[in-house]
Amino acid sequence: MAKKLFVGNLPFSMTDDSLMQLFAAYGTVVSANIVFDKFSHRSKGFAFVEFGTEEEAAKAREALDGSEQDGRNIAVKDALPRPVGGILVDKIHPLSPSFDKEGECTG
Repeated sequence: MAKKLFVGNLPFSMTDDSLMQLFAAYGTVVSANIVFDKFSHRSKGFAFVEFGTEEEAAKAREALDGSEQDGRNIAVKDALPRPVGGILVDKIHPLSPSFDKEGECTG
């Protein structure tokens, strides 16, 4: 579980304030930020909402995922961290046996 949620398929008319009001019914909203295009300054249709606790975020996710807002069914999911450069080791795609965890060639 996470305290920060990704909210997708937002109505383009939604503001940070209206987003915060929507999610405040489920707990303490630390931040609610709609992402805007840096050139056109229009909403990209998604946002991030951070709660005070993981439990509050889970309650909001369960209640609002798939709910209709201004004619659009919004998607509410746990926000995932953006990967930062380097070699990523995970359970789905382990490193080749010829490389160690630091990415050094072993043979």
